Amino acid sequence: MAEILTTIFFVFAVIDPIGSIPVYLEATKEFDLKYKKKIAVRASVIAFLILLFFIVIGQLILEGMSVSLDAFQISGGVILFLFALTMIFGDGKPELEKNRITDYKHVTIFPIAIPSIASPGAIMAVVLMTDNKLYTIQQQIITTGIVLLVIGLTCIILLGANLLQKRIGSYGITVISKIMGLILASYAVQSILSGITSYFTNLQ
Repeated sequence: MAEILTTIFFVFAVIDPIGSIPVYLEATKEFDLKYKKKIAVRASVIAFLILLFFIVIGQLILEGMSVSLDAFQISGGVILFLFALTMIFGDGKPELEKNRITDYKHVTIFPIAIPSIASPGAIMAVVLMTDNKLYTIQQQIITTGIVLLVIGLTCIILLGANLLQKRIGSYGITVISKIMGLILASYAVQSILSGITSYFTNLQ
């Protein structure tokens, strides 16, 4: 049970639903409330399908390219760490992604579904967490269910984005996003250390 709760918290940190609120609000500002809700639901569904694709196919892609788990674990940890740094020290994904919004007709897919919800960090994380050599099918199904749960929570948060932003304010959103980034950075370093340890262990 504790492991499942830890996984839920980690996936929540990677996807960072709170940090997606400013992106969602900016991307949907030209639409009425009814259509905003449709965009939130559709974007969440699309983001889950993207993550599900990488959960199912990501491992096969790695094996087809003859990439070892250790190499992927280390590189994945580095990418996650760099992603975490942007959350901690940068302007954060909201400002970066809001500036990329040029077509309000396609905001459901970009930038809300990807890269705001299904970010590169989230994609890398789900692939690492469902590796066939480390986790059983049952564990992978549980992880997939947790991803679905967090995406569901993300959808709910986006549906209440206007109210939530008024409650905690822009500074509150920034603080929460940076805390999530710190947690993600810790996991990334652990992934790098585990990959290096496993590599040298296999050499012996």
